[in-house]
Amino acid sequence: MTFYIISISLLAFVAIYALMGVWAERKISALIQDRVGPVETGKFGLLQTFADIIKLLQKEDIVPTTADKVLFTLAPVLVFTSVFMGFAVLPFSPAYISSNINIGLFYFMAIISIEVVGILMAGWASNNKYAFLGSIRSIAQIIAYEIPAGIAVLSAVMIYQSLNLQEIAFQQGIYAKSDIYFFGFWKVNTVGGFLSWGVFQAPHLFVAAIIYFIASLAEANRTPFDIPEAESELVAGFHVEYSGFKFGALFLAEYAMMFLTSMVLVILFFGAWYSPLPNIAKVQLAEWTNGTYWGIFWILLKTLLIVVLQIWIRWTLPRFRADQLMNFCWKVLIPVSFACLFISAFWKLIVL
Repeated sequence: MTFYIISISLLAFVAIYALMGVWAERKISALIQDRVGPVETGKFGLLQTFADIIKLLQKEDIVPTTADKVLFTLAPVLVFTSVFMGFAVLPFSPAYISSNINIGLFYFMAIISIEVVGILMAGWASNNKYAFLGSIRSIAQIIAYEIPAGIAVLSAVMIYQSLNLQEIAFQQGIYAKSDIYFFGFWKVNTVGGFLSWGVFQAPHLFVAAIIYFIASLAEANRTPFDIPEAESELVAGFHVEYSGFKFGALFLAEYAMMFLTSMVLVILFFGAWYSPLPNIAKVQLAEWTNGTYWGIFWILLKTLLIVVLQIWIRWTLPRFRADQLMNFCWKVLIPVSFACLFISAFWKLIVL
């Protein structure tokens, strides 16, 4: 019974987050482009996205005559399911985690990779040249950028010596080791706050965090890595033939992937559900703010700030060409991520 309650709660959270994320993206893009965005439906246009999703779900479910109907139907389910299952191992607070397994990070990286299979199924089953080209581009991009993302994650894992996301979160708490105030002499940091986060425990992890963030944009097909959905070239990419509920599932999966990758970035590098506030006058503010509800507040706040950054980048930067995208991955991100991995190894052997 508990399993069903948790699953339904997470599904409801993802749906509400996606709806509000679309509204936020419209408002942020309008601000950047000196427009007003949605304003008519509801206060500040808050109900516009709800109206749009109701309209979308009522649209006719069209399946192309020459499409592979079985694969065409299964593809959106597989894409959304692989992304949704990633939420199972994410710690929302010291107490709230659906599955606290020792290989949680490995499970996360493996399960979201299944999305590639669903994207290929969608492009192939549509029997449309634009959809097929979009799926091939997406697969090439995701597989390529999973390499620097995985190496950046390994750089953090070598420091924490754990694949358990909850354990990684605990290691960035008030009693983590830090040399911020001791100039190379490692002592227990009772100051807490942001000084205990992973990027301060091992400063090279800040570079790894940037690499992971860039790679996560590519995995979520976000600008400047939205080549698989290039409207001017491929109409709409691998989901060009989808409508109604199936398109809604693919759309939901994209925004869920944005949240997932942002939350893992926060857990690995930016203190997870720990407060950025330090202890002041020996008052344990970090512990007070790390209760269940404050923990949820802090991790959601940090994650949503990363999501806002993703949206900001989308409406600021132009799209890469395909050759630029691959060159940037293989010639820049992968070598730098390997450098972070080697630094992590020496850091554990020499510094710690």
